[in-house]
Amino acid sequence: MRNYKPILSFVAGAGAMVLLFFGLKSCLNLGGKTEKSDYYILTNQISKMNKMVVIEQNSSTMQKTKMGYEFMGKEVSSNSIITFTKTNAQVSYDLNKMKIEVDSINKKLVITELPDADIKITPSVEIQSLDDSFFNRISEKDIKNVTAKAKETAIKSIDQNQLRTEGRKQLMENLDNIFVLAKALNYTIEDKTGKIGILGL
Repeated sequence: MRNYKPILSFVAGAGAMVLLFFGLKSCLNLGGKTEKSDYYILTNQISKMNKMVVIEQNSSTMQKTKMGYEFMGKEVSSNSIITFTKTNAQVSYDLNKMKIEVDSINKKLVITELPDADIKITPSVEIQSLDDSFFNRISEKDIKNVTAKAKETAIKSIDQNQLRTEGRKQLMENLDNIFVLAKALNYTIEDKTGKIGILGL
């Protein structure tokens, strides 16, 4: 009889090596896919945010402008313009300028730069009333001057410092969505800007 024990031992050993190889390969591939998956999930979440309007404020005012003409110290003629001004103020952040590094190996999300607030104030002026007279007509130049001053007054009435403060708070709350996702993926958050302490990370 032929002795098949050496052949069986060889086959068993080869089979074990094949199983070990595919087992290691599977583990390595699984690890690589997880890291890449985490990375793409986080970077896609960040890129979707793009330019973000975080605060929008609307206000309205009415203003009466009186224009008089004097002769020898006495007013001899006058007219007035009543304007209605609506003002829209927005605070936005261009998150394409935010710099975040995703360290998928050490499971870290590193914030290196945050964009500055972009404040846009847009006043629009409507003429509500013209008190005109035959001897003292309101000219187109008068109307342009009055509407320009109404817009200037509206812009000055907006507290831009308060808008920036409120906008920064809202930005932090919106960014928290990214941080919650990162934490769910077992990432730690590292802030190199020194501006995200409000979240208590």
